[in-house]
Amino acid sequence: MRFATNTHDSLPLYLLAPQDLAGWLATQSHAHQAWLVATGFDASLGDTRILPGTDGRPCAAVAGIGTDTARLRLRFWSARIAASLPQGSFSLDQSALASPLVGPALDQVALGWLLAGYRFTRYAKAKPLAASLIAPEGVDSHRLEIMAAAEALTRDLINTPTNDMGPDALEAAFFELGHQFGATMTAIRGASLLEQNFPMIHAVGRAAAQAPRLLDLRWGKAGPKLTLVGKGVCFDTGGLDIKPASGMLLMKKDMGGAATVMGLAQMVMALNLPIQLRVLVPAVENAISANAFRPKDILTSRAGLTVEVNNTDAEGRLILADALALAREENPDWLISMATLTGAARVALGPDLSPYFTDDPIVSAALERGAAHASDPVWRLPFWPAYEKDIEPGIADLDNAPSGGFAGAITAALFLRRFAGDDTRYTHFDIYGWSPADLPARPKGGVGMGARAILNALPDVLGI
Repeated sequence: MRFATNTHDSLPLYLLAPQDLAGWLATQSHAHQAWLVATGFDASLGDTRILPGTDGRPCAAVAGIGTDTARLRLRFWSARIAASLPQGSFSLDQSALASPLVGPALDQVALGWLLAGYRFTRYAKAKPLAASLIAPEGVDSHRLEIMAAAEALTRDLINTPTNDMGPDALEAAFFELGHQFGATMTAIRGASLLEQNFPMIHAVGRAAAQAPRLLDLRWGKAGPKLTLVGKGVCFDTGGLDIKPASGMLLMKKDMGGAATVMGLAQMVMALNLPIQLRVLVPAVENAISANAFRPKDILTSRAGLTVEVNNTDAEGRLILADALALAREENPDWLISMATLTGAARVALGPDLSPYFTDDPIVSAALERGAAHASDPVWRLPFWPAYEKDIEPGIADLDNAPSGGFAGAITAALFLRRFAGDDTRYTHFDIYGWSPADLPARPKGGVGMGARAILNALPDVLGI
């Protein structure tokens, strides 16, 4: 997932819009004109042809970029072009376009090509992407390659099934990431969670064969403090409120929040940003055994708030709560949680958009700009104060699963904010972490969401 370096042998790849096709064709050889007309090339989005040279070997390629509307409806459309080209390296030629692609639009083309090279090969071979791209003029190739590598890490972690990505393996991957960049890591496991006051992480994970744990990474000696908290539920049976079999099919991805903050952390460290980074991942498996936590149990959290468990399948917010309480104790300049938390968020926004919650207009504006520049769409949802009463059961301070079924993503976010604190600049992402269909640069399987938007927002939010 890197740009090509063999510029001497690269072939030109002409980008063409439908309205520019006729004028460009008129400048080409009769043979190429006849070939493109005979094969029906119309410059629609993703329409690609190889142009043969006089010796029969490819001498160039042409690819349609379609209409503005078509491009808006297909993110990373360049990946479709990349997949249709033969072995070799290609350099973009936009000379025929009346409106050449620049800025974020050109970044999307380049990043989409890199992401098209992702393959998950741990259990089966996969044919690699044949065509490579020379980094287009005007893009930050180093930054884009770092983004693509971080996305690959996130996808690999999510795609790996729980028999190979339980809490032990997630911890190993977490430590390996830190070692690459000279970070400091610790892990609090099993009964030590109780001794060090992380009772809800322990309660959720104590029934599993692999002990629950809290992973902690620190990197950077100076600058503003950024703390990332990622949900690391390596598998979720639902606990004693057991899911149906169909509901467990994707539960290997319930550590998608952890995988995404790890990808984001990799970008921050690889770019050597001038910040103090902390990453917290509560890693558990929500399993069923004689010692599993039960419906109607009341847990006392690290923050001292009591929580009535009205559904053991709403476990993610419990483990995040203890981690957020720890994070708050250091007064970070920006505290972010990422989790595959609620089905309500998927119903509201589907699998492509990353819903996020913030009360801070600076954060919101920065994320919107960052998302647009990184082809990483986000959408703001409210911390709606009128729903606070729904998470207050009366018998305890908080309810982990309010009845009624309304506004589930919002009530979950409000629950988490109780632990992050009103005095903390806090943002919560309720991501899906999965592409349900094969799409350009986003094959079916695990996918990062929101990390690039956050990365691009860091300068505006933290002043770096």
